[in-house]
Amino acid sequence: MTTKKKLTFEQALSRLEEIVSQLESGEISLEESLKSFEEGKQLVKLCLTKLEEAEKKIQKLEAKPDGSFELTTDEA
Repeated sequence: MTTKKKLTFEQALSRLEEIVSQLESGEISLEESLKSFEEGKQLVKLCLTKLEEAEKKIQKLEAKPDGSFELTTDEA
């Protein structure tokens, strides 16, 4: 399996969707279900981390008193 830290958000989300589908199908053993569930928890954590990182980089337009706009980085 690919190292989780090297997965992109999209790859992690895609794998998470696969895991959910497998678990919902009920066609895998209890042991495999538990293993997949644990992998899914790690993927959720990775996705949340990547979303938080992206959120810190989001740029926004701020209105200035003169009516113009200024592009700033929201680092809050």
